Amino acid sequence: MAVPDKDQQPGKQEADLDREVGELVGRLTEPGELEPAERRKLLGRLARSLTTASRRARESGTGRGRWLADIFLNIAPRIPIRDLHTLSEHHHGLTGEQLADDLVRTAQKATMTVGAIGGALAAAQFAAPPLLLSAPAQLVAETIVVAAIEVKLLAELHEVYGVRVEGTGAQRAVAFTAAWAKQRGVDPLAPASVSLALGAATKTALRNRLMRTLGRHLTTLGPFLTGAVAGGALNRVATKKLGQAIRDDLRVKLPASAERGRLEPPERGRSDP
Repeated sequence: MAVPDKDQQPGKQEADLDREVGELVGRLTEPGELEPAERRKLLGRLARSLTTASRRARESGTGRGRWLADIFLNIAPRIPIRDLHTLSEHHHGLTGEQLADDLVRTAQKATMTVGAIGGALAAAQFAAPPLLLSAPAQLVAETIVVAAIEVKLLAELHEVYGVRVEGTGAQRAVAFTAAWAKQRGVDPLAPASVSLALGAATKTALRNRLMRTLGRHLTTLGPFLTGAVAGGALNRVATKKLGQAIRDDLRVKLPASAERGRLEPPERGRSDP
């Protein structure tokens, strides 16, 4: 009796697919500018991978929201999060509130670019708004990437404001994802904030947040390039709103007055001793 090729086993195929999706999202959220052609190419590859994943989800009877949440939780630990020193280096030596300002602007530009590309490509497939698993794969890919960019922003704002989230890389990724779903910062004083981040209520919040993000992108379906304009603008506004909400929340969670002082920009006309 012939032994099935292990490369064709369903479990390995799914693991390979998860790894490919994670690597593509990681590349799309790395620091630095991507050439438009390269970004478009990576989004196209991600869309094809997600098409395969959604087909398997339909075959297994997985719910639409659960499928999208499971995909995101698999890639969350691969989102590249920079420490404070690296952030300052990558943003021309900025610190404190000025660094936070620049992080939000950079994230807005990134989600706006992804939205413009996704909206333009989806416009070519213009149709009545479909259900999730039959939605244009490009918009599902856009939803995943935008969510990843915003989780990255949220995590790096924690670094800027000195609100340290303990745990392994995977645990911290889950905690930041849970915080993104609820649109607020992680509470460092809550001992269960990391270990219980994936409770039933949090999973429901994540599914709802991802579905709302996808729903926003579905509204960009339209003829010609109207989707590109709408996609970019809606993402920019949503990312700005998230950045402001997280910054307001983290200012309250600052661990000490010394940390608050560190965040204040230097007064003009004064020089350090």
